[in-house]
Amino acid sequence: MSAGAQRIALFACTYREIDGVANTSRQFAAFAKQRGLPFLLVHAGPGNEVVTDGSLTRVQLRRGRATFPLDGHHEFDLLFWRHYSRLLRLLREFQPSFVHITGPSDVGILGAILAHNLGVPLAASWQTNLHQFARCRVARFLSSWPASLAGRLAAAAEFASFQAAVRFYKIPRLLFAPNREMVELLEKTTGKPCFLMSHSVDTQAFNPALRDRAAGPFRIGYVGRLTPEKNVRFFARLERELLAAGHQNFRFVLIGQGAEEKWLRANLRHADFIGWLTGKKLSREFANLDAFVFPSETDTFGLAVLEALSSGVPAVVTSSGGPKFTVEHGKSGFVAQRPEDFASLLAVMMRQPELHNSMRLEARRRALAMSSWEQIFAGMYSAYERDPHSAAEVEGILFEDATKIVNT
Repeated sequence: MSAGAQRIALFACTYREIDGVANTSRQFAAFAKQRGLPFLLVHAGPGNEVVTDGSLTRVQLRRGRATFPLDGHHEFDLLFWRHYSRLLRLLREFQPSFVHITGPSDVGILGAILAHNLGVPLAASWQTNLHQFARCRVARFLSSWPASLAGRLAAAAEFASFQAAVRFYKIPRLLFAPNREMVELLEKTTGKPCFLMSHSVDTQAFNPALRDRAAGPFRIGYVGRLTPEKNVRFFARLERELLAAGHQNFRFVLIGQGAEEKWLRANLRHADFIGWLTGKKLSREFANLDAFVFPSETDTFGLAVLEALSSGVPAVVTSSGGPKFTVEHGKSGFVAQRPEDFASLLAVMMRQPELHNSMRLEARRRALAMSSWEQIFAGMYSAYERDPHSAAEVEGILFEDATKIVNT
């Protein structure tokens, strides 16, 4: 089947929000529209609406009173299935070749149910390490408990969450993941084919040419949610270690909001809290940074890291998760093997301006060399066309099994 014959219905966990899933979903829809490919996009939003623009039809559905917050920007509606009949009619009219869900959200679960009942092949993206989120949230909640007990309970939560997620991801016919490590893990644990779906960046929007700051303290940036799973309390430790090493002339620039902001404000002395930024304001803040620190160990890609590199800002990331595949250690930034390495690696940049300038150039080069969105989505359409094995009756058994997990 040619790409032009593929009719994709994307059920996006987020679309209007500020995160990597939402950005990828918007880019996916824009790709299909530009190519004139039939594309149905379903997402949650403040009201119900259906908008058709060329080959793209966007369906926004309102969450109701049974909605509860997952964090500052994400929600889950326990009764989102009330939109089932309306979406069933729309999908029958659209006649998708594939339903693609971006995760086990309220929107994604409904998409999986509809795909199953219509007999349409299902694809799914693994965008978020929910099991690691569970570990971080439980550990934070039990922080006042004895460390050994809290650690065991957090590990148990992580294990149970991962097992549930794997069983859910056995439902789709094919999977996509943003880094090779996760691709291999999903193929091993689900038995389903999994394809690499990397991320890209707008190198014009995130551009070192926007830098308009010549001097001042060394600016160490972070962009993202200020939540436990992002490991942002690490900045307090990093500040102490930099000060202990004799570094005074630096500022943390924290762009974002979340549940940990109050704690961070109380425990950081060298930090500016910017809140959420978008568009040109965000691009300018990126370009005016000197280094980017991303302490998260749960991100499967870390789009903000690539945005930093595109802005000519070298990044220091952990050796866990997806960002380590984006940063070239010693060239476009550093991959810290241990938490205590962050301060010493930043100190290298602060003390060696020639090396720092070289890394700024390498960061930009790295971003320019990454795959474009067009290449990424063209590869996804090729994966749809291959339509790997997985009999419908087997999918049905797996679906019933996973539905029981979701309901409990």
